[in-house]
Amino acid sequence: MTTSILRPAGPQSEGEGGDANPMEALLAGKSKGVVTLRRGDVVEGVVMRIDRDGVLLDVGAKSEGMLPLHEARSLSAEKITELKVGDALLVYVVRSEDSEGSMVLSVDRALGERGWLELQKSLENGALVTGKVTGCNRGGLLVEVVGVNGFIPLSQLATRPVMPTEGQVENPLSAFVGRELQLKVLELNRRRNRLILSERAAVQEWRSQQREKLLGEIQEGQVQKGRVTGIRDFGVFVDLGGIEGLIRLSELAWGRLASPEEVVKLGQEVEVLVLKLDREAKKIALSLRRAQSDSWGKIVGKFQEGQVVTGTITKLAPFGAFAQIEGGVEGLIHISELSDRRIGHPKEVVKEGEVFPLKILRIELERQRLGLSLKQAHHEEAQEIAPQSQPGEASTTRERPAEDPEPHSAPITGTA
Repeated sequence: MTTSILRPAGPQSEGEGGDANPMEALLAGKSKGVVTLRRGDVVEGVVMRIDRDGVLLDVGAKSEGMLPLHEARSLSAEKITELKVGDALLVYVVRSEDSEGSMVLSVDRALGERGWLELQKSLENGALVTGKVTGCNRGGLLVEVVGVNGFIPLSQLATRPVMPTEGQVENPLSAFVGRELQLKVLELNRRRNRLILSERAAVQEWRSQQREKLLGEIQEGQVQKGRVTGIRDFGVFVDLGGIEGLIRLSELAWGRLASPEEVVKLGQEVEVLVLKLDREAKKIALSLRRAQSDSWGKIVGKFQEGQVVTGTITKLAPFGAFAQIEGGVEGLIHISELSDRRIGHPKEVVKEGEVFPLKILRIELERQRLGLSLKQAHHEEAQEIAPQSQPGEASTTRERPAEDPEPHSAPITGTA
C-alpha cells in the first residue's frame, strides 16, 4: 500500500474536481479569509521557494510555513530535486505561527497521519497491508507501514525462528530486517501510538483468498504445479498455491511402493494431475504418476496384445484382481478372466503376492489401462507343454473307431 504526498503542479482533471491549480486555490481561499492552523493539523501546501534550508510552503495562513529537510525524509533525494514552484505537498503542522510568524511543517508526519487513517480502514475491512522490517528485538519485529511504526510479536510470525539460547548474542530475527512482509492489522490505538500486526494472520487470509480463487479456476484433468508440504504413510500432500491436494500412495508411481519417500521429498516441486475435485468439501485428489503422460506409454510400448507376461497379484477387489507386470505398471484381471469355473470372489483363485503367467488382452493408451487374463494364459501354457507325437512313433492316445459303440467296454467274444 503506497501513499502519495506530492501532487505535481498543473490543471486538475474534471474527475478530481477543484480549481485549475493549487496556487489559484489557495489564493482564492485567502481572498475569503486566512486559515488558522494548529499543531496536528494536516493541510495541503503549495511550494513557494526551495533552498538548502528546506521548502517554503503557502498553506493559506497569515504566513508561509517552512518544511525542513529533516522533516522530509520520506521523500527521496530525487523527488526533492524534482520539486517545482506550484507543486502541492500534504504537510503536518509541527509548530503553528508564533509571535514572529514562523511555522514548521512536516511531510513525514503528514504521511504518518494519513497512514493511521488507511490502517484504520484496513482494520475495519480486513485488508492486507505491506510493511518493511526496520528492526527487531527478542519479542518480535519492528516494521514501518505507510509511514507508521508498528510491531509484529514473535507469536504472529508465519514461520517462527529458533530463538538464541542463553549466551548467544545474535538474534535470528535480524535476518528479517529490510524485508517486505504482507501483514494484517490486529490492533490499532492512535492515541497511544500503538500498532500491532500479524504476518501469520495475513498468510492465512492470503491462503483463504487463493483457495477460493483456485477452486473457481481449477478443473479435473488439468496438470498443475505444486510443492510437497506433507508426507504420510497413506500419501502425499501438495500445495497448489493456496490449496492443498492429496496424492494417494497408489497414485505416486506405476510400481508398488513401500513408502512415499521412495518417490518424493518434503519441499520438492512436482507436476500433478487433478483426478477429482470436490468444490463444496474443498478437497482435491491428485496423481503424480498420471501427470507423467509419456512414462506409462513407454513402459507398455514394448508389450503387445496377446502376449503372455509374468505378473504379481497386488490387490484384490470384488470385481477382479490387480497385477503388476514388468516395468511396474498394473493391470486388471477381471473376475471372469481368473478361472474357467464360476467364482464369487478372486480370493478363491489368487492371493496377494502370488506370481502367475498372464495374457495381455487390451492395452488402452489414452485411458492408461491394461486388461489381463489368468485363465487364457493357463490355456496357452497347457497347449505348449502338451506332448507331441514324433514321426515314426506310435501315438500315446488311441482314436476311437467310428463304428465302436462302446469304447470303454471289453470286446465280446464267443465260442463256436
